[in-house]
Amino acid sequence: MEGAFYEVGALYALQEAVPGLELHRLHVYVGVSSGAIIASCLAAGIPVSTLLGAVGGSAGPEFELGPGTLFRPDWREFSARLSGAPQATLRALRAWIEEGQNGGDALASLASIIPAGLFDHAPIERFVSRVLETAGVPNRFAALPAPLRVIAVDVDTARTAVFGSPPLDQVPVSRAVQASTALPVMYRPVEIDGRSYIDGVATRTLHASLALDAGADLVLCVNPIVPVDLGTPHDGPPGPGPTHLADAGLPFVLSQTFRTLVHSRMETGFRRYRHTHPGTDTLLVEPRLEERALFFSNIFSFANRRAVCEQAYQGTRAWLRSEADAVDGVLSRHGLALDRDSLAGPGTVLFAERPGPTVDRLSEALDRLEGLLKTL
Repeated sequence: MEGAFYEVGALYALQEAVPGLELHRLHVYVGVSSGAIIASCLAAGIPVSTLLGAVGGSAGPEFELGPGTLFRPDWREFSARLSGAPQATLRALRAWIEEGQNGGDALASLASIIPAGLFDHAPIERFVSRVLETAGVPNRFAALPAPLRVIAVDVDTARTAVFGSPPLDQVPVSRAVQASTALPVMYRPVEIDGRSYIDGVATRTLHASLALDAGADLVLCVNPIVPVDLGTPHDGPPGPGPTHLADAGLPFVLSQTFRTLVHSRMETGFRRYRHTHPGTDTLLVEPRLEERALFFSNIFSFANRRAVCEQAYQGTRAWLRSEADAVDGVLSRHGLALDRDSLAGPGTVLFAERPGPTVDRLSEALDRLEGLLKTL
């Protein structure tokens, strides 16, 4: 979910640097994974500044996006799995003793008692539903001010599901976002009309072709999922993390593998767009690979998520400064231009104050939870 906080910071920097660009009034939106939360809010006409307030905890209770929304243990899932543990254990023992299966096969039969997800994703659905209600927009794709496409994956067929397009345009927006954000291990698959869906990033992080097919001639893409490059020095502080990923343990090695595969597919897709959609432009905002902070961030820490948003804001401003000529060349073809004077200044400090002792204590507890999960 930290990707959503990165996206808010990057979008805020982009809108600030391009006069006349109103990101909550675009022609079409595509959201994948945590980006589906951001895309659904923008498609409902909610400004980026309001989303920034939600990250900082100052946008009001309707926009509360704290640990209780994202990381509430799925007690119902745990209970359901544990209730079947005695029967599953007896079946495994019977298979081992009576049917002559080896111990490994018998233990494999116990997989059904392992929870399909750690956290309850129902609060995410309620968050999106509540935000739409606050914005005065019905929880239907057809009622949104702008077209929205939310991407998930049918876990039983491995096919991409595009909510907002027929035949999945009748699903409530909040339910589609819940499906798109159901990252395996973190959340169990979301069942909709008899089908089970998982996080849309399982196929691609970006589905820019959907926006291009809808007639967009300029597509603004924000991708927070990049691998880390520990071998290339950069001009910022050293940052957290080890010298070698193998020293950090299995979770970070798996994360690097996943991010590398996803990023490679994304680069292939962007090269293909040049041939399939000539005359159109795409601008991609993403962290530099040598930046460590996002890769090693603690997703359970509220204060750290504010830091991720801040980093995205400052990093996007730095990227716009370094690539000003190229970015301006793209924007000029669509009647837009960078405000180079604003980019030359120090910019805004998005979150100048700490969240307070109560949130600090909660963040510390979540830090301990993350440490425990890494040992499992």
